[in-house]
Amino acid sequence: MTTVPSPTARTRWRCTLCGNLTRFDVTRSSKVVEYVHLDLAGEPAVEEREVLSETIESVRCRWCSAVDKIELVDRPGADS
Repeated sequence: MTTVPSPTARTRWRCTLCGNLTRFDVTRSSKVVEYVHLDLAGEPAVEEREVLSETIESVRCRWCSAVDKIELVDRPGADS
């Protein structure tokens, strides 16, 4: 399985097939520790969540459904 790089403060995803910059379906695996509080009726609520590790497995373009055509590009104004 190949991981996909995450966007940073200076980069963003772009579909090389259709040019989409804003809509993606992201599949990720996470290992987390959660503090779950159950109320007296038994309804759970996550009150704290610590992400131990996270891997982006795939990014699919929402416009054209391309999976292996996603690249990282610079964000506008990232130079300043």
